[in-house]
Amino acid sequence: MTWLRLVRAEIRKLTTTRLPLGFLAVLFLIAGIDAAVVIFGTDMDGSKAFIATAADQQSLMAFAYNAMLGTGLFGAIAVAREHGHHTVVPTYLTSPRRIRAGLAQLTAILLGGALLGLIGQTLIITGVALALPSTEYGFLVSIGGVTQILAATTLAGAVGALLGGGLGAVIRNLGGAVTAVVLALFMIPPLVVQLFSDAASWIPPALGGAISGVTSDVSVAAAVAALLLYGLLPAAAGLVAVQRRDVV
Repeated sequence: MTWLRLVRAEIRKLTTTRLPLGFLAVLFLIAGIDAAVVIFGTDMDGSKAFIATAADQQSLMAFAYNAMLGTGLFGAIAVAREHGHHTVVPTYLTSPRRIRAGLAQLTAILLGGALLGLIGQTLIITGVALALPSTEYGFLVSIGGVTQILAATTLAGAVGALLGGGLGAVIRNLGGAVTAVVLALFMIPPLVVQLFSDAASWIPPALGGAISGVTSDVSVAAAVAALLLYGLLPAAAGLVAVQRRDVV
């Protein structure tokens, strides 16, 4: 079986389960919450200064880090579940060269994560744009700003999916893989910052802000390179793990 056919088969696996639908439902919920924040939220003095400028609105809508966390869970569940239920076995029987099969699986998950990130960011932008007419402020973010946060969240979604997929292949246990994603993206980074203050600009939330144009602690190019490492290193570890051990 060719690599492209393997990728198509992996995409069919993802789209014929309820997993993507569950994550899509969460994205609609988050977009609704953001819209509600715009309509009903106020600052301490009762004003709506948090949406008063283009920078404020762009910061409110930027979804890169949250997308990375969400698609990390998506990737971990998709891969670990296959190993847990042994549904991965037919894939490796069909394609004995496990490296190709593993790459196909990670490619499908990467595409799924990127799409979820793009959809999620689009929903949030739409929700905020529809909610703003209820306030005294209009939609102030430029086309360039909108394009940047769309691109940033799509990239973060793809990277998160790679990270989760890699951890899922290494750990293979669903609960363990999900826990590893939460530790890697949510719990360990703040602890690292407590130990090494210079690391504050290189943890996922800060990198997500940098590529979204919300912060400028590091350049966009450096942030993209660092973010890619968060996904590529676990993905490489997952491929090595699959190559060197039994799949059951």
